[in-house]
Amino acid sequence: MQADKIPDFLAEQREQALTEAHALFLSFEDFWERKLWHQLTNALIEFFCLPESAPQRLAIFKQFILSFADKINQLKFVTLGLMASTQCADDNERLSFLTSLADRVNKEGSQDAYVYAMADVASVKLRLKDFEGSRKDLDASEAVLDSFDSVETVVHAAFYKVNADYYQAKQEFAAYYRNALLYLACVDLEDLTQEDRASRAYDLSIAALVSDSIYNFGELLLHPVLDALTETPHAWLRELLFAFNRGDLTAYDVLAGNISKNALLEQHKVFLYQKISLSALTETVFRRPPHDRTMTFATISEETKVQPNEIEHLIMKGLSLGLLKGTIDQVAQIARINWVQPKVLDMKQIEGMRTRLREWDSGVNQLGHWIEGVGKDVWAA
Repeated sequence: MQADKIPDFLAEQREQALTEAHALFLSFEDFWERKLWHQLTNALIEFFCLPESAPQRLAIFKQFILSFADKINQLKFVTLGLMASTQCADDNERLSFLTSLADRVNKEGSQDAYVYAMADVASVKLRLKDFEGSRKDLDASEAVLDSFDSVETVVHAAFYKVNADYYQAKQEFAAYYRNALLYLACVDLEDLTQEDRASRAYDLSIAALVSDSIYNFGELLLHPVLDALTETPHAWLRELLFAFNRGDLTAYDVLAGNISKNALLEQHKVFLYQKISLSALTETVFRRPPHDRTMTFATISEETKVQPNEIEHLIMKGLSLGLLKGTIDQVAQIARINWVQPKVLDMKQIEGMRTRLREWDSGVNQLGHWIEGVGKDVWAA
């Protein structure tokens, strides 16, 4: 488009938006007179979604919508209130407005709307650093949600989003990770902006790496939100996650230079090395067939690239975390592993499993032929 045409184009867009807004206003009057509350509510939501409506939202809500609030769907009523609250002067005014909104729908038949409103109340308290108040509201909301057989997805999404934000602020990484994934399960990724998707993927990746209780983050690796990092300066973080998943210490050494780009990763640098060493250990055990999982410390050191003097402590750590099951012979320096925690496999790991299955199938066939040959007439096919 030529530069001299841009003002005309913007004027046309503005005129079109004003025409749409005027048409909606006419529909408000018609629906109001005919008491078509459902249609009126939908028209109001449509109007509130127009950027041009922003300056009027709060006034329309207080002077018009509140007059028939009890006649419309309470969840949509709260939706209109939340959209209007964006025009409050500051968070203190917004908190007062939202608290009043939540109290209005705190009735037996509209508890879903109440939780929806309380999620935003907790969010504002979180921004005001009232962590205790925010946690109290979230716990009360969770109790209400647990009592429902079913509830609108948007309510769960609002709750999990704020719950995740709370745990992130408190640096409780495992709880943040779980709630953030639950939030993403309740929304359509296409409804999030590219910036929101990349930000969520970044925060989830950091939480997965620094958490001392998350050693299997396959759910994140399979989630399409992680692809949002591909075309960003944080693409290395996605590669680092996959390196952890396959226990690739060589790749870790290459990517480790990026760790200083994030303060949390830098603080947990020693822990991250231990964590990927554990991943390398579990991957080494996983690659072996079940009958060949008795290994010397020297073999483990050679295959994992972990220093020999760290192997015993590494195995004990893996056993204590439940990543492995087995025994250690400290005198003979041998580990006998009989179970390894399952995890998400990449294509290379799947190919390795395919090879082992072929070897197992070949071994079974050879055993069958041997039994048939030795048994001769005694063997019944």
